[in-house]
Amino acid sequence: MSYAKIFIALIAASVIWGVLVFVTLDRGWGHSPIAQTGDARAFELAANTIAEDRNAGNVSFALIEGGAPVTEFHLSKGKPINGQSVFQVASLGKWLTAWGVMTLVEDGKIDLDAPVSRYLTRWQLPASQFDASGVTVRRLLSHTAGLTDGLGYDGFETAVDRQTLEASLTKAEDASPGKDGKTYLGSAPGSGFDYSGGGYTMLQLLIEEVSGQSFSGYMNERVFVPLGMERTTFDHATALELGLAQNFTPDGSAAPFRWYAALAATSLFTTSDDLAKFVTAQAPGRSNPVLSDSTISLMREPHASDMGADIWGLGTMLYAPNNSGGFIIGHDGSNEPAINTAARLDPNTGNGIVILSTGNPMLATELAGEWVFWKTSNVDNLTFASRLPTALAVFAGGIVIILVASGLLSWRRKRSQLVMGC
Repeated sequence: MSYAKIFIALIAASVIWGVLVFVTLDRGWGHSPIAQTGDARAFELAANTIAEDRNAGNVSFALIEGGAPVTEFHLSKGKPINGQSVFQVASLGKWLTAWGVMTLVEDGKIDLDAPVSRYLTRWQLPASQFDASGVTVRRLLSHTAGLTDGLGYDGFETAVDRQTLEASLTKAEDASPGKDGKTYLGSAPGSGFDYSGGGYTMLQLLIEEVSGQSFSGYMNERVFVPLGMERTTFDHATALELGLAQNFTPDGSAAPFRWYAALAATSLFTTSDDLAKFVTAQAPGRSNPVLSDSTISLMREPHASDMGADIWGLGTMLYAPNNSGGFIIGHDGSNEPAINTAARLDPNTGNGIVILSTGNPMLATELAGEWVFWKTSNVDNLTFASRLPTALAVFAGGIVIILVASGLLSWRRKRSQLVMGC
């Protein structure tokens, strides 16, 4: 075989290797469920074992089957906790914020597809090369409004340090590392998915302006109270009165919770019991006291995609196909130093999971991913993303081997030519 043909074969082999690595990751080949399918108790025990091994702080876990909680566990390296213990749950609050927005839609006070600027008087997006009239409520909910802030808020040490909502939108002083803190149009509205914390801070302002109430007051009145979520709030002071579970760092030391101006994006306080109420309120056959069935169905329809996969609805992530024509839905949250929370629901069955944790920055997300795989045999999007660096390393290793083989063949060919020329 000629060297050229060998080289082409090596290139083809590298392409096949790359496709195989990607498909293996996407399909979960080589990965087994942590418990036997259909055995909720076995899954809870397996999850408990993983959590006990990796927990550096607090973990509050609830498993839901057919629209009802069936088993739970709670772990702590400090003061004991239970299902009524209050955690700060970071970005998971965006899912509930979206419900608050949709109550205004159902009330006829806002139009999903109208420019959000129509409803705002206290702050507007700065001028840019893009048309701000395309920034609609629907696009803000689905992270497709063209905002490229990538926020990410780290919060403030005390309540008095906080900015006003308007100042935070102009330039968040607590922006996460690597972000300039500005909420602005960096691409054309509707051109694609770009996760935006600033977009949800705009929705917080929208709720205040349209309702005439504080954001936390409106959410309590229209969402939390009707659902019986008595230990859930966006108000930090109220959360302190309820009594907070300890916040832990990865090394196991306790740390105070941070204060935020961007409440909707990152500062919901709740319990695993209350989040289970929120999840089960969306189970099939339930009479929901907050939103109509048609609105809830709309929220879990695909509104954004990435890498060819549907990944976002209105306020909720679409994690993986549920094998019934829909998606496993929910949201995750992560804040410094090591808050990690996750909630998942299969709207077709009413099965779900809630995990709140501090002390490990990925424990809740990973256990929720294991639940999705256990229920559907599908790899959820966050699990795929977390394993992608390892897959890329394996792919790169294969390419290196192929390149080395190519170099050896080239060297042997040249050496052979030299010998023949002697």
